[in-house]
Amino acid sequence: MDMNKRKELIEEYKQIKIYMGVAQIKNQVNGKIFIDSYPNLKNKWLTLQMQLDMGRFANAQLQKDWKEFGADAFTYDVLEQKEIDKVTDMRWERKKILKPWLEKLQPFGDRGYNKPRID
Repeated sequence: MDMNKRKELIEEYKQIKIYMGVAQIKNQVNGKIFIDSYPNLKNKWLTLQMQLDMGRFANAQLQKDWKEFGADAFTYDVLEQKEIDKVTDMRWERKKILKPWLEKLQPFGDRGYNKPRID
């Protein structure tokens, strides 16, 4: 590959926008939801589905329901996203944008798969 083409491809790659944010997995059968924040939303649903299909998802109750109801019973939605080039502290920013969603949607107990956080 010539150097000009290589520089062009590198520049194109640098222009790709990456988004962090909050996403929701919803069980369409029982209405329960799981909410979490992720540093990179691109292809995140594919990664989460793979973890669930392999039985390796961190949330045991969601994993159990996935096995019981099957993949078609679940949907994935991005609730909020932010370009990462505008983020200076990823951990703090993820916590900051997740908290209002947890307060608003209350995905705990019978309503969801999340465990209440102790801050």
